[in-house]
Amino acid sequence: MKSIARFPAIRSLLSACALALSLQPTAQAAEAPPAEVHLDYAYYSPVSLVLKHFGFLEKALPQTKVSWVLSQGSNRSLEYLNSGGVDFASSASLAAVLSRANGSPIKSVYVYSRAEWTALVVRKDSPYTTVADLKGKKIAATKGTDPYLFTLRSLQQAGLNKDDVELVHLQHPDGRAALEKGDVDAWAGLDPHMAASQVQAGSRLLYRNTDFNSYGVVSVTDRYANEHPHTIDTVLKAYEQAREWAVKNPEELAKLLATESGLPLEVARLQLSRTDLSNPQLTAKDVLASKAAAPILVSEELVRRGVNVDQVIDQLIDTGFKETVARQ
Repeated sequence: MKSIARFPAIRSLLSACALALSLQPTAQAAEAPPAEVHLDYAYYSPVSLVLKHFGFLEKALPQTKVSWVLSQGSNRSLEYLNSGGVDFASSASLAAVLSRANGSPIKSVYVYSRAEWTALVVRKDSPYTTVADLKGKKIAATKGTDPYLFTLRSLQQAGLNKDDVELVHLQHPDGRAALEKGDVDAWAGLDPHMAASQVQAGSRLLYRNTDFNSYGVVSVTDRYANEHPHTIDTVLKAYEQAREWAVKNPEELAKLLATESGLPLEVARLQLSRTDLSNPQLTAKDVLASKAAAPILVSEELVRRGVNVDQVIDQLIDTGFKETVARQ
């Protein structure tokens, strides 16, 4: 039998066929949009409000049903993601770290904001002036969220731990109500509820620390990242369209946030005044920032024994999609 190598035309044809077969699944995946995509939106994520309001994703995926779920906090958002209720979840980055460290196979693929969105809040007539003054007092905080982790880091810096105070686990709106009614002594606030309490009730920020505020990320499951990279690209491009609109139209953004949240325009402006939307790409610097907060997760036994949190963070933060963001 004569060797195929002696017939260049046949060899070229076989090579072309092999290449076509190897590319076929990728081409099919790119050409077949998903039947449905589920996303959350949140008042603490103004870019998600823009994305939903203008229908940028619906226009990018005309053959796909786009469904939206309101998230009241990072814990709810990540619960939706892990239960399959959403495909894309908006949460604080440290909450995502905590979720992955405790067994949830998720990846963070985008930054929707870098905001000072949490602080320790007290009533306007409160006698407390330092975090140390809260020893033995009640602090409302939503477990598994950035404000909760902010509280633990703030206590640690003041020489206290969670056993030195009484942590009352309430969702963010309920925490605000408990503070203003006097049911708790302090509250780990989250915007826009924190801004609303400042404007409407005169509440005071007892302790602020921008370094203890983690950034906001959009996360997906590992499985979704592996099976739907083209969909992720499309969603992130739509997010970028929304972010760019938000940056260029700050007053309109404030009005949209006020309308969606039902809060006064003054409250929306205050929230956005401490919200940075300029850098949506996940970078090595974000990895280092998350690792700086890792010790509190271990010392407070918020992660399973023996978990290497630094390794978890390396697995969580996926910088591979930053090219998608940069190309937009």
